Amino acid sequence: MDKILRINMGGLKGPEVAIDTLGDYAGLGGRAMTSTIVAGEVPPLCHPLGKNNKLVIAPGMLSGSAAVMSGRISVGCKSPLTGGIKEANSGGQGAQVLARLGYAAIILEGKPLDDTLYKIIINQNGVTITPANELKMLGNYDLVSIINKEYGAKVACISIGPAGEMKMSAATVAFTDMEQRPTRHAGRGGVGAVMGAKGVKIIIMDDAGLKMRAPADLEKFRIANKLFSEGLKKHSVTGEGLPTFGTNVLTGVINEAGAFPTNNFSTGRFEGAAKISGEALAELENSRGGEGSATHGCHKGCIIRCSGTFTDKEGNFLTKQPEYETVWAHGANCGIDDLDTIAMLDRMDDDFGLDTIEMGATIGVAMEAGLAEFGDSKAAINLVKEVGKGTPLGRILGNGAAVTGQVFGVERVPVVKKQSMPAYDPRAVQGIAVTYATSPMGADHTAGYAVTANILGVGGNVDPLKPEGQVELSRNLQIATAAIDSTGMCLFIAFAILDQPETFQALVDLIGSFSGQKFTADDLTALGKSVLEKEIDFNIRAGFTAKDDRLPEFFSDEPLAPHDVVFKVSDEELDQVFNW
Repeated sequence: MDKILRINMGGLKGPEVAIDTLGDYAGLGGRAMTSTIVAGEVPPLCHPLGKNNKLVIAPGMLSGSAAVMSGRISVGCKSPLTGGIKEANSGGQGAQVLARLGYAAIILEGKPLDDTLYKIIINQNGVTITPANELKMLGNYDLVSIINKEYGAKVACISIGPAGEMKMSAATVAFTDMEQRPTRHAGRGGVGAVMGAKGVKIIIMDDAGLKMRAPADLEKFRIANKLFSEGLKKHSVTGEGLPTFGTNVLTGVINEAGAFPTNNFSTGRFEGAAKISGEALAELENSRGGEGSATHGCHKGCIIRCSGTFTDKEGNFLTKQPEYETVWAHGANCGIDDLDTIAMLDRMDDDFGLDTIEMGATIGVAMEAGLAEFGDSKAAINLVKEVGKGTPLGRILGNGAAVTGQVFGVERVPVVKKQSMPAYDPRAVQGIAVTYATSPMGADHTAGYAVTANILGVGGNVDPLKPEGQVELSRNLQIATAAIDSTGMCLFIAFAILDQPETFQALVDLIGSFSGQKFTADDLTALGKSVLEKEIDFNIRAGFTAKDDRLPEFFSDEPLAPHDVVFKVSDEELDQVFNW
């Protein structure tokens, strides 16, 4: 990855392509690349949908290599949802293919002079950009089907659905999986709206004839990769729980812990949890699609294989296995305990190009407002259909829970920096609450997954119901996460590296042997801190202050059953998270 592809979508004669050397961005990847470029090149006060914002797509430092689990990709910009810096992360084939094509980043900048929609084709011969107005308002599934017929079934696609074209703040950027399905999404923060504002419908990437990226020290790399793989396979979470039941294995665990937000964060346990659990989902998938349907990798090189394939009652493919966050958002949070409904909502979100977390939280707020009853599956489906059609109501919902709550006068709106909270109630998991409040990204569980020590006993134990130790826990995890997001590694490796020092060392050795430069654990920490510092600085320049690092007040005022606990970490403590 020795070059950066810059595309100015606002050229006088149409899009203009430039191939840059890495320059000051040498050695960066993933989130480190996207956040460094956005922090350095995007005016913090610019309009997120204007010409001065940039959309940056970057594979990780190890992407395109033989390193297992290295197929994650980062998408960065100024967020139309939060107004701050954004990095949204995705699986799929995008990272591996883009890295093998030699690009450390794609930067979409400027803004088209008219409403022409474009497709971008990238292969070993160069870059071609052509008008593609015939693709306007297509869902991601029909779009990819058309592209496959024209370019073959081995290309990787990066696309937006109608939500992105309509510039909705819940819009995602979709990445195709190994089966050429647009099931992997950079979901959070409205990155799809920025891609839509740039006038780009789809980026088609073909790495035919190109080899994997080679490490600088092949022998050390092979040893480290082997040890790293073994560590992942022997850990109970990455080697057993996730491959067998997928990410939804957490439903039973979090519900039992009383931290499963139900009916728009009104209680911490859902009576129908067993019906939508990972165990129930895996059994259903295996019975409908055949044994093994509940285990699937989202990109080449994945050995955890925490995804799956969901078929309908007639045996037809419907969607990828709904992830834990999706099952919660469209399930318990809306009072719905039917897996077929949840899977249909997941399919619609992927097709329209919508963040399942944001949409589930938004529907929960809409139900609280009286637009539908909690538990009404048909109403939930119809509300998402409104978004896909772009009706006035759909445009309100498609801009997220904060907007929906404001329009309909709802007080209980679970957002930070206008981004919806994921599937852990912050009153019952106070470490994740600190992450929600303080992450530069807005409410985001992946930014510092304190559920590890709060609930799962991974990497230590910190009482989830008490404020003590939560700031330090969140701080350390946010640093580690920023670094992992930069490598291209799947965040689920954290379970093993937190519990197994030898697996952590293998990761460090993987990075060092691949780059050919000395790399230590301290270097990994320094990388994470540097990424966070750039993100925090951008947000400060964008007008964010300490008041934006707070949870909505109802979390401090309304005790959550069954533990009858409120959020207890003080404002003074929250302000110390990034004080290193």
